[in-house]
Amino acid sequence: MKRYHLFLFAAVLMLAAAQASATPAVNSAVIQLNIWEDCIFHTVTTNNNYSTELWIDDEWVQWPCGWANLHNWRLSEDGMTPAVFNNGDGFRLAAVLELTGTGYGESGLQVAPWWSQNADGRFNVRTPDGEIACFGGRLPFYTFSGFQGVFYLGGPIFLEVVYQPNGLSQTNPATITYNIEYPIGTPYTSGPLPFDEGNPNEPYGTWGMLDNARVGAHFQPLIQNSGQIGSVRATWSDIDFEDMGGPTGTEESTWGSVKTLFR
Repeated sequence: MKRYHLFLFAAVLMLAAAQASATPAVNSAVIQLNIWEDCIFHTVTTNNNYSTELWIDDEWVQWPCGWANLHNWRLSEDGMTPAVFNNGDGFRLAAVLELTGTGYGESGLQVAPWWSQNADGRFNVRTPDGEIACFGGRLPFYTFSGFQGVFYLGGPIFLEVVYQPNGLSQTNPATITYNIEYPIGTPYTSGPLPFDEGNPNEPYGTWGMLDNARVGAHFQPLIQNSGQIGSVRATWSDIDFEDMGGPTGTEESTWGSVKTLFR
């Protein structure tokens, strides 16, 4: 009897762990405005029709203004709060981005770390210089402009990130792959890039993006570089999220599969 209870207890613990590490069941997005607001004389309008189209528009008409404003959107499970992504949550996020307007700005996708859930971890497309680069937070650095000579000159650009937890170990760390198509139909890829260990003294995991992350996109109008009157809009269309599963070698259990152990 004792062996039966111990085995059942272990199985229940395995189930709880599997459920706790499950990739969020994303069904919506939440927009978060004025994360920083260097220009208070501005008007922000939005449209959230996830996953078909989502846009944020920032228009300023009066100075003095500072360097930039920052807005973002986050994947969500309930349409009200950002979903929490943990170290072992594999996923893919893709969208077609377009920057328009009379001013300059930068935008793209984000995998933001626990210590900077609103600002860092950017897959970034920027005007006016057209740089396309990935940096900040826990993200391995990559530049499509520097390594492959691709620059954003306006129009739609396809962006995709693929996060694979793998073994979350030194010998098999998590990887992230950055993909673009620019123009649409002309693909470029970073290939899988490994994460480093991070800080083993923090309670957020190692060898990956770490626990308590946020995933979505950012929009930063560069007001100081744009002039006293201007506007910028970031539009994301065909937003596509996919659950890619957990760390290699682990499988999610169900109550049904647990019960079969005791038949």
